[in-house]
Formats: sequence, structure tokens, C-alpha cells
Amino acid sequence: MTPGGARNHTWPPAVGFLYPGHSAEDDYPRLEALLGCAARLPVVHTDIGEDAHRVDALLEMGSAERLAAGVAGLKRRGARAVVWACTSGSFVFGWDGAHAQVRALAEASRLPASSTSFAFVHAVRALRVARVAVAATYPEDVAAHFTSFLEAAGAEVVAMRGSGVVTAAEVATWGREDVLALARAGDHPDAEAVLIPDTALHTAAWLPELEAAVGKPVLTANQVTVWEGLRLLGRSVTGPALGALSA
Repeated sequence: MTPGGARNHTWPPAVGFLYPGHSAEDDYPRLEALLGCAARLPVVHTDIGEDAHRVDALLEMGSAERLAAGVAGLKRRGARAVVWACTSGSFVFGWDGAHAQVRALAEASRLPASSTSFAFVHAVRALRVARVAVAATYPEDVAAHFTSFLEAAGAEVVAMRGSGVVTAAEVATWGREDVLALARAGDHPDAEAVLIPDTALHTAAWLPELEAAVGKPVLTANQVTVWEGLRLLGRSVTGPALGALSA
């Protein structure tokens, strides 16, 4: 007990997420519950601008000014690290540009920082796989930017599937069967893992089912984003919560 009679609680550390707009942000409290007491996962919403999976709109959505505007909210909630929870709004900047984006976020927050695109790269390396398939919700031209980003990181993309969905709002309506179908359609016999980008897509409830459906590791955007945040905190989780990534 403290001198004033209040009980002294030790809260788990927090990693903060800057999330564009409102789509599948409920994956984060779901994943926080699955993680138990490993970490708190506060989310601050950034201004999405135009909801469009189009390169010019994505570059604006991921601008340094939009991200910096959300930093104070995360720090008030005790974040010790910050992740830009958006795949397309990071990889469209290219390998060097995405690094510059994260550096600017780290400078604005004075915290360790990363993004979902780098989360995918680090997760692929953690799984020690070389050949991957991309099953994307995006139009194919946007998905091709993700492929180029992965290849710049040293991964071999053996297959890429774009679904042609233009808005995050539409992606957010996809349910279990849609997500399972996307994983199956995007898989390839030569792929050692299937990557499903887009943090607007709900996946947290179906991670074991996704891996069972294709018989190999599946990495999804919100899954790897949370894993990346834990990595920045120097924490890891074992068990089924994050699929093969936490095995």
C-alpha cells in the first residue's frame, strides 16, 4: 500500500498505434486480450484524408504532418514505442522513403518507431522464410508497390494477387469467409508464407484458421503491427495468439 492507502498497481507497458481512420481498429483490443498482460495497445486515429487505395492519396495519408498530429495522444496514454499502423501508407513511399517516414515519426515522438510495412519485413525474417505470396485487398498497381518493397528487403515474392478494392471502408466489411478465400486464392505452392497486407482488414479472430487453410504461416497486417510493437518494447509472446509468428 502507498502512504495514502492506495494500492500500488504495476501496469503493463504500452505500445501506441497510429491508425488511419476507422476500419478494423477493433482488432487491437482483441489482440490485447489475446496477449494477456504482455502489453497495452492504445490506438489513436489519424486523419485519413481521401479514403482511396490510390498512390497519391496514400502518400498524403502517410505524410509526416498527419502522423505527427497523433503523437501527443499516444504519449498521454503512456506509449513507450509507436507504430504507424498502415501498410499501404508506408510502402508507397518506397524503401528509402518508408525509412524516412519512420525516422520522422521517431523524431516527432522521441520514441522507438516503426510501421506496418517494416513489421512485415521483420516478421518474414523472424520466420526465416525466403519465398512469400502476397494476397492483397488492393488494386494490383498498389499491391505491386508492396511487392517491390518486400523485394527491396530481400524477400522473393513468388505470387501476387490484388483484389481491386479501392476503399478501406469496403475492406472493413469483409468477414471470415472473405478473408479465408483471399488467403487461399493468394497462396502459391512455392510460397513458404502468405502475406495479407491492409490494416483495414479484420483478421485477428481468424489467425489459426488462416494458417490451417493454407497449411503454412500467414502474416496479416494488424497481426504483424502488434508483433512489431512488442518487438520495439523488447517483448515477445509465445502461444497461439499471433499464429506461427509467436510459436
